[in-house]
Amino acid sequence: MWKTILHRWIEPEVRRRVQMALAETDNTLLIRAQAWGENERLTPDREQTLEQALHAWRTNPLARRIVELTTEYVIGGGLAVVSPQAEAQTFLQRWWEHPLNRLPMRTVEWCDELSRAGELFLLLSTDAGGMTYVRAIPALQIRAIRTAENDLQQEIACLQVDGAGEERWWQVYNPQSDMPDEQGRFAPAILHYAINRPVGAVRGESDLAPLLRWLNRYAGWLEDRARLNRYRNTFLFTVRSRFASEAERLARQQTLAANPPMPGSILVTDEGEEWSVIQPHLESHEAGEDGLALKKMIAAGAGIPLHFLAEPESATRTTAEAAGGPAYRRLEQRQKFFCWLVEDTARACLRRWAWIHGRSGEYEVQVRGADLSARDNASLAAALAHASGALMRLYERGLIGESELLRLVYRFAGETAPASANPSTEKKGG
Repeated sequence: MWKTILHRWIEPEVRRRVQMALAETDNTLLIRAQAWGENERLTPDREQTLEQALHAWRTNPLARRIVELTTEYVIGGGLAVVSPQAEAQTFLQRWWEHPLNRLPMRTVEWCDELSRAGELFLLLSTDAGGMTYVRAIPALQIRAIRTAENDLQQEIACLQVDGAGEERWWQVYNPQSDMPDEQGRFAPAILHYAINRPVGAVRGESDLAPLLRWLNRYAGWLEDRARLNRYRNTFLFTVRSRFASEAERLARQQTLAANPPMPGSILVTDEGEEWSVIQPHLESHEAGEDGLALKKMIAAGAGIPLHFLAEPESATRTTAEAAGGPAYRRLEQRQKFFCWLVEDTARACLRRWAWIHGRSGEYEVQVRGADLSARDNASLAAALAHASGALMRLYERGLIGESELLRLVYRFAGETAPASANPSTEKKGG
């Protein structure tokens, strides 16, 4: 009984009080303040997964294509950052196209890193004139993240360990406490964005993480198929004849080895010499089905149809279009997240510029992405053209109000009605 009480109640309390009594120093790397949720990957496991994902992206064509597909649809023809305030728009345009930022190109790298690593760390550095420069830090270099004691979502600082082993803590950007020092300069701050993050975790996970095993298996299967096909086409000539001695046989073999017959050549022999071919019989009738099964597993894990990976599973166009529906939904969600990510970064840079130049008030910032599918736009335009006449007749007869009319018009256009499009008059008078 006493042992049960000791192990269940006394020992945990003793350990807790000892940890509370320990001083938090830089030598301990603030272990107690780091974020270790119940659903967090262990650090060695996370680092190994990041290294494997980067290696797969560099060496495996399927992994590279999966990441590229996400970026091509999310970024598309490019992003546009806009603001209704003129001075804010002027700064955002300068910030977006600054030679040390070049965000039209950098956003492509960011989207690749977000898909490949599952998270994105952006370091903000602001000069005396209020211009902020953004640099992405590899997720593999971020070894620890400090959070609030009672909330994992309130990040405080990130520990970066570079290739030389040097450690540095970066403060996480906080709009409530971000202000210049006595010399009027802002300290560097970091922004952290994560995807594929389970509840109770701080770090995100790569899109390639669940695919790594199957990517390796598919690569191994394909390599075996190439090696097998090479061996299948390998053959040897055998020559049967009567020789008076071993020396005569060796002389004949050396003569043939010095001038082997070329493909398509004609051999003329007498009745005393017989030629034949030895060829391996390596059969693999179900190899195609095996490879397709592996590729289906990869496509399902990536959330894309097979024809996105150059695998025409079905010859019908209808099936291919239906298979693209869930993929476009996933890509649309990723595009919304990435646009919010860029918008949040732009808002932080704009806030620093406004502080240095003595501007007050909040500025509106919006990031717009390209349409995922031009075919969807054509379908929506046709649907809106067909429905607009009927909707206007309902409105003219007083059967629906202005707000309902606008809601339906935006609905058929595939867009969400803005908050400003909410007229006070519900029905047409007269």
